[in-house]
Amino acid sequence: MSRGNRLDAYHFYEDDWDSYEQLREAFEWAVPDQFNMATYVCDRWATDKRRVALFGEHEAGDGSSTPTDATGIPAGQRETYTFWQFQTITNRLANYLRDQGVERGDRVGVNAPQRPATMFAHVAAWKLGAVSVPLSTLFGPDAVEYRLDDCDAVAAVVDASNLDTVREARESLPALETVVTVGDAEPQADEVAFQDAVADQSRTFETVATDAEDDAIIIYTSGTTGDPKGVRHAHRMLLGHLPLFVTTMLNMDLQDGDVFWTPAEWAWIASLFDVVVPALFYGQPVVAYNGGQFDPETAFEIVERYGVSNFFAPPTALRMMMQVEDTDRFDVDTLRTIASGGESLGQNIVDWAADTFGGTTVHEGYGQTEANLLVGGCTALTEFREGFMGRPGPGHEVAIVDPDTAEPTVDRGEVGEIAVRYEDDPVCFVEYWNKPEKTAGKVKNGWLLTEDLGLMDEDGYVQFKSRKDDVIISAGYRIGPEEVEDSVAGHPAAADAAVIGVPDDERGTVPKAFVVLADGYDPTDDTRQALRQHVRDRLAKYEYPRDIEFVDTLPKTATGKVRRASLRDREGLE
Repeated sequence: MSRGNRLDAYHFYEDDWDSYEQLREAFEWAVPDQFNMATYVCDRWATDKRRVALFGEHEAGDGSSTPTDATGIPAGQRETYTFWQFQTITNRLANYLRDQGVERGDRVGVNAPQRPATMFAHVAAWKLGAVSVPLSTLFGPDAVEYRLDDCDAVAAVVDASNLDTVREARESLPALETVVTVGDAEPQADEVAFQDAVADQSRTFETVATDAEDDAIIIYTSGTTGDPKGVRHAHRMLLGHLPLFVTTMLNMDLQDGDVFWTPAEWAWIASLFDVVVPALFYGQPVVAYNGGQFDPETAFEIVERYGVSNFFAPPTALRMMMQVEDTDRFDVDTLRTIASGGESLGQNIVDWAADTFGGTTVHEGYGQTEANLLVGGCTALTEFREGFMGRPGPGHEVAIVDPDTAEPTVDRGEVGEIAVRYEDDPVCFVEYWNKPEKTAGKVKNGWLLTEDLGLMDEDGYVQFKSRKDDVIISAGYRIGPEEVEDSVAGHPAAADAAVIGVPDDERGTVPKAFVVLADGYDPTDDTRQALRQHVRDRLAKYEYPRDIEFVDTLPKTATGKVRRASLRDREGLE
């Protein structure tokens, strides 16, 4: 396919607009009947052998091993992949997976950090017509097992950093027949190293023709109410992200030589589809930096080294970067736009970015796994208003609805539930995987309900107020309290547990657990540490309760459910 077939609707940044209102009124979705993301983010750019797709850089970690990239390059070295190489590697991987029996519609887990091989795995799955399933390398065996079992994954591409976790989980996953290892790992008899998997495969592969409505990816929520839910997205979802990518991430300005980066792990919709996949759609390079825990000075170095022009990071990361001294030592004036989300931005971050990077614009964006990039800033066409997330993106019909009736009867300036019109919006999910009752509760009266409370002012600016449910948003991560509660209660010291979010200066909010001890255990610091470590080992490392309070009883409803509102009231949070 020629890259000349570019879907002109999503290149509106090339036109002149008198106002944001004019743009919104003029925009119309363009969704081809047949659409495969792999074609648009990889293959159509491959004829230009000089066009860069991915910059990869890896750090050696604790020095105990020497991690390598997908092709075996040692840690500490940097590599560059053109779109032609991107196509060649993903074709080879798709051929290998097909030889292993992976078919159209099968689910392929991708449990790897921010590195080129992560995108190779997703794109290879899409070329097969299979469905990729991103998984965080912070997940423990329980979290990995649940997700791979729930979606019946038949294959997985797994980084060395989390391979032992997947091996433990695999004991309960009979459907998972193919495991491809990435990095510095010694494959077991039933595994294959990435470089060996692709070595003898053909570099040609005919991408499966998929409809825009065919499944492409399943991204799991954080289990805010009950078990994590698999969010089914079709190939069209990429197109649904493009309008706000252009307004909020690009600020209506895409230039030759632009480079995109986010320090966030590529296991989440916000990193993959706010930054990585849209940038590749427009034929622009993305930095894949696998350096472990976020370090603010390193972030400045990455921006300088690669000439990053567009950067996405949660406010927590930006606040950490604000603490770096003597930033004049970094040459970072290539950075034009910073996008953020997950927490409210303050004017101090906006002012700091302008001073530090030389006039850099900061935008906030809003969305969720089921419907991402709905609302955001675009200071090229409309003003920034502190305390507001921005305005609905082109193509998205966003309203504040009555939380009980899902009717758009809430007046401007009044608080209700943020919702987006479900039909004909390509960014909206298809449904929850094997949970029709949950889908029915999410989509009502033609609206996809975000379960977030907010308001819209007279000019259409949207302000976030709070969650309807009990989700904890910590440093941009959404944490489901029930999953953490179950993990805490799985330790023999805990007879019962409840979890809420409490304020934290650095992360915004962190989980706090209220624990009823089992007989024979004492309320000591050693017990607290054992409970924290138990959760860290079983779930994601960001989910463990930073604070644990031992209590005699937990407030519960007549049906036995924990009243988290009572705990929040006890903490002075209601």
